Amino acid sequence: MQIFTLALSLAIGTLYSGTIAGAADQPQVLAPFGVSITVDAAAKLRPFNPAWRFFGADEPNYATMKNGDKLMRELGNLKPNQVYFRTHNLLTSGDGTAALKWGSTNAYTEDKNGRPVYDWKILDGIFDSYLKHKVRPYVEIGFMPEALSTNPEPYRHHWTPTASYDEIYRGWAYPPKDYSKWEELIFQWASHCVKRYGMHEVEHWYWETWNEPNIGYWRGTRDEYYRLHDTAVAAVRRAIPQAKVGGPDSAGGGSKFLHEFLLHCAYGTNYATGTVGTPVDFVSFHAKGSPSFFEGHVRMGIANQLRDINSGFEVVSSVPEFRNTPIIIGESDPDGCAACQGPALGYRNGTMYSSYTAACMARELQLAEIHRVKFEGAVTWAFEFEDQPYFAGFRQLSTNGIDMPVINVFKMLSKMGGSQLKCTSSAEIPLDEIMAQGVRGAADVSAIATIDQHKLNILAWHYHDDDVAGPPASIILHLKGLSKSSSKAFYREFRIDEHHSNAFAVWKAMGQPQSPSSDQYRQLELAGQLQEINPGRYAKVKGGESDVSIELPRQAVSLIQIDQ
Repeated sequence: MQIFTLALSLAIGTLYSGTIAGAADQPQVLAPFGVSITVDAAAKLRPFNPAWRFFGADEPNYATMKNGDKLMRELGNLKPNQVYFRTHNLLTSGDGTAALKWGSTNAYTEDKNGRPVYDWKILDGIFDSYLKHKVRPYVEIGFMPEALSTNPEPYRHHWTPTASYDEIYRGWAYPPKDYSKWEELIFQWASHCVKRYGMHEVEHWYWETWNEPNIGYWRGTRDEYYRLHDTAVAAVRRAIPQAKVGGPDSAGGGSKFLHEFLLHCAYGTNYATGTVGTPVDFVSFHAKGSPSFFEGHVRMGIANQLRDINSGFEVVSSVPEFRNTPIIIGESDPDGCAACQGPALGYRNGTMYSSYTAACMARELQLAEIHRVKFEGAVTWAFEFEDQPYFAGFRQLSTNGIDMPVINVFKMLSKMGGSQLKCTSSAEIPLDEIMAQGVRGAADVSAIATIDQHKLNILAWHYHDDDVAGPPASIILHLKGLSKSSSKAFYREFRIDEHHSNAFAVWKAMGQPQSPSSDQYRQLELAGQLQEINPGRYAKVKGGESDVSIELPRQAVSLIQIDQ
């Protein structure tokens, strides 16, 4: 495994480990501004969509390592048997050693006579690590085994964040030299999964072919990708007749490639069967933001990510055969490279990532309603990086087993269920404005709300693209539609901000130790957990209405739970 020297890693980790001249490093001295958020507990809009429950990473082997296993357990606990994990390199040749943007399983080799040799040991370990924690595979079929590649040498990359991204594309990105051997490999793999995990289990999985075949990850033609995909789908369905198959997990939202792929699946000749059409149980594409480093601070690019999603939904809904097909945003993130580092990526360790995630998820749900598409989920392409410095500036959910602030947004979302409610805010930035220019003027302060039996959940955020100091929001939550027989309601508030659910802030206060003592490590573990602020309190209810006051700092997120 090739990594930076410790000295270089520490330098980069310190430079890019959080807000640079940002809100988290400056005192809140500005007067708060008022915001009114109204939630109607009687105005149920639709069942709440847990679209957040998908995660992924380039590196499959981290899931079997100490801190990867620890994090996988946390993900499974969010929503047991409903969380999915997608990863690259499940068929890549190698000994299973993990590295940045690399992984391998050695599932396929050939003997001296060119006959296939299958070895599922490493793959089994990876899927076992998911399933024991009640996380299910979103199976990415790829990449090309060395023995099958039409251009195998050089095969493995040794990429670092200082290298060009294009240096990762090697022999694993090429078409197979024999499509029948490729199809049989996928059939044998799927059949093995049935034997090991049972037909009922694998029927819940998602199966898709390759990653971003419209850019450098695929070194073949478009039609060669169609053949790769069609034969893989045929193989999976031969082993698992009711398998959920789809794709293409293309880059760039509503790209020309995505549209042409859907036309092929609807009207084209299937390369495996010779008949018209290829089964599609879900459609997947990717959406990325575009952060920059502007006048000494991070400036996020949420507009780019939402435009990708908007165009992707438009393309899917434009093909009648797929108008009601579930859609998964196979990678949905503020930027395009989890293992990269740099000044523009300094949002990752602190609360900027948290508030961005909350604001973006709400708009994804809104876009799905506007386009009337069946939005299944969005894959957060962030996991963890084993044996790297603490808070090294990667896009991840935990660092050395310590939870990052952003994972607490998903813990908040996991507490929400039932029906989504009508919710309005006086400081919400309209969706059209955000897609056009981001959040560059007034801050976006808003919320989404759900009700599950008698528990009301309100997820509120205070987001701005620019990571600079700003005044807190003094919010009045106007609650309507509560039980008219109650005179009071009990409420609790969970918070992510500079002082709560934020191990990064505690680590900085410790002096940024790279070898924390056992006591320091326990403090960091505790600081990384979702934290409740203030004890539970009662609010007066009169005629089914109540007002609850909270003050939300810039780039903070709160979950308010109210029991009637």
